[in-house]
Amino acid sequence: MSFMKEKLAAFERLLKIMDDLRAGCPWDQKQTLESLRYLTIEETYELSDAILEKDMTAIKKELGDLMLHLVFYAKIGSETGHFDIKDVLDSISEKLIERHPHIYGDVKVASAEDVKNNWEKIKLREKDRKSVLDGVPDSLPAVVKAYRMQEKVKGVGFDWENAGQVWEKVKEEMDELQAEVKSGDSVQMEKEFGDLLFSLINYSRFIGVNPEDALERTNKKFIKRFKYIEEQTRLQGKNLKEMTLEEMDAFWDEAKKCE
Repeated sequence: MSFMKEKLAAFERLLKIMDDLRAGCPWDQKQTLESLRYLTIEETYELSDAILEKDMTAIKKELGDLMLHLVFYAKIGSETGHFDIKDVLDSISEKLIERHPHIYGDVKVASAEDVKNNWEKIKLREKDRKSVLDGVPDSLPAVVKAYRMQEKVKGVGFDWENAGQVWEKVKEEMDELQAEVKSGDSVQMEKEFGDLLFSLINYSRFIGVNPEDALERTNKKFIKRFKYIEEQTRLQGKNLKEMTLEEMDAFWDEAKKCE
């Protein structure tokens, strides 16, 4: 059996299992597009965690879980007569061909940035959108949303020229935030804090850092170090409320050295 046939056979196997589950399992029979939605979000974040941990075994597992969800949605769609797995696959294939004219047409590109910019322009034309930003989901987490918004407007030429300009904007927003902190105006403080975050996310693009990944790595680092403090505190027969800040800082420094 050729390698491609093996892949197709594996996919066919999953489709048949999905048919069996939908026909015979009470839990699977009960599921709807809506009931699966929050589970899919959870699976997506589990995949994200595995990617950040560079755990290839976990990535494979989480990709399988997500693949099951995609097949499940397609199965439900086929039952309602709206779409089936073939429609889903044909749709994405046609979209990829349409959005890669440098592969399937005569358009010339010089870089990955050219590809991204063409992609945004094609999407705007395809869906007859009134705004480049219409394609950004409202429910995206704020950091990811800001990053995607900035990427999309860059695709039509609305962007800073260089990282130095963006860094100057970051410093300007920091000064404005400090001025509002001194004034004590909570409404304005929130506004300026948001502006500062937005500018920092903008700067992250220019230095090649994904802000969501960067912040999550810092979150994980903080969790690891703080758990070390908790562990060392327990070993001393104490609890955190009995520890001074200086004692906790000493354990924090130990945790940093252990990394």
